[in-house]
Amino acid sequence: MTSSTFSNLARGAREASLSLAIKTRADKDGALHAMADSLLAHEDAILSANSEDMERSRAAGVGEALLDRLQLDSSRLEAMALGLRSLASLSDPVGEVIRGWQLPNGVHVDQVRVPMGVIGIIYEARPNVTADAAGICIKSGNSVLLRGSSTAVSSNQAIVVALKQGLSDACLDPRAIALVEGDRSVTDEMMAARGLVDVLIPRGGASLIDAVVRGAQVPVLETGSGNCHLYVDASADQKIAIDIMINAKTQRPSVCNALETLVVDSSIANEFLPQAIMALTDHGVTIRGDQRARIIDPNLLEVEEWDHEHLSLDIRVAIVDGIEKAIDFIRSHTSGHSETIISSDAAHQKKFVNDIDCACVFVNASSRFADGEQFGFGAEIGISTQKLHARGPMGLSEMTTTKYVLTGDGQVR
Repeated sequence: MTSSTFSNLARGAREASLSLAIKTRADKDGALHAMADSLLAHEDAILSANSEDMERSRAAGVGEALLDRLQLDSSRLEAMALGLRSLASLSDPVGEVIRGWQLPNGVHVDQVRVPMGVIGIIYEARPNVTADAAGICIKSGNSVLLRGSSTAVSSNQAIVVALKQGLSDACLDPRAIALVEGDRSVTDEMMAARGLVDVLIPRGGASLIDAVVRGAQVPVLETGSGNCHLYVDASADQKIAIDIMINAKTQRPSVCNALETLVVDSSIANEFLPQAIMALTDHGVTIRGDQRARIIDPNLLEVEEWDHEHLSLDIRVAIVDGIEKAIDFIRSHTSGHSETIISSDAAHQKKFVNDIDCACVFVNASSRFADGEQFGFGAEIGISTQKLHARGPMGLSEMTTTKYVLTGDGQVR
C-alpha cells in the first residue's frame, strides 16, 4: 500500500464516519446482524485463509502461544458472529445524555455521547479482533482502520471482505471498515495521520504498544500486557484458591488475563503450596519459585525475573509475610491489568481492593473474567491499563467521546 493509497483509504473512512454517526440504532444493529451472517457465509474462505496463515507461521517457527491466538475454526468463527449479534442486543451509547442541568439564566446544558469518528487499531495475530473491533466501532458510530500483523494477513483479508459485504447488504457505507496493508512505512503514516485518524489503539505485546505510544502523533488509547498475580491470604478457603488458580492459569494460558504469578502468605505456605504444586503439575504447568518456595519444594526451578508475561503453561511462586508484603510485592511487579486476592477476611479484601492500582481487581474470583464479553459488553477492543476515560475492557461507551449541547431561548452573555 502506497502513501496515496492509505490517504484515500483514510479519507474514505472519514467520509463514511460522517454518515455512520447519524445512523439509527436499528440501522447499525441491522448491519451487525448482516456482518454476522456474512462471516458465516464466508466460512470456507476464512478458514482456508487462516490455514495459510497457520502453515506460514509454523514454518517460520512461531511459538505455540501466538499460534493459539492465530488459529480459527468453525466454533471460533461462530463465536465471532455471536459477538456481533450480542453487540446488536446492547443499548446504543450514541446520544446518551450523561448529565444535564439548568443554568441560572435558563440555558439548559446536556453532556451527550457522540462517536469519535475514525478509530485506527494496530494489533497482532488474533484475527477475531478484526471482527470484534469492527463490530464495536460500527455500533458506536465510528469508522475503523484495521492494521493487523503480517502473521494473520490472509485471515484478516478474508474477514474484512465478509464484514464489508455485510455493511453493503445493510445499505451502509462499506468504507467504514478498511484493512490497512503494507510495510512499516504505512504504519508510520497511520500513526502520523492527524486530521484523518481521531484515535489509535494498539493491541498486542509490550514492544508494539511502546512503539505506537512513542511514535504516534495521533492520540492513543493504550492497551496493556497482563502480568497478573493471585494472592492467597492466610484466611483463604484453600479449595477455592486451588480452583481459581487452576482456572486462571490453565483455562487459556496464552491470553493477557491469565495468571502469571502465585503469591502465598507464609503462614499457610507449608500447608497450601504442596497442594498448589500438585494441582499445577497435574495440569502440565512448569513452576518456578523464590528461595522460600524452593525450601518447601526443592524441585521448583529458580525464578529468572518477575515482570514479563509467560503466556504459556509457566508460573512463578513467591512467599510473603502478610497482606502488606503481598501488596508491596504486587505493586513492584504489576502491569496494571488484573490482580486477585483469595481471602475470607473482609478487612483484607477491602485493603487489597483499595491499595492495588490496576484496571481490574478480583476478590475470590478468577482473573479470566477480565474480558469485555464476560462483563456484558458483547465484545471488546482490548483491555486498557491507562488512567484516561477508558480503563479495563473497552466496549461501546469507551469508543465514544462527548459534546455539550446548550439550549436557550434567546439568552446572551
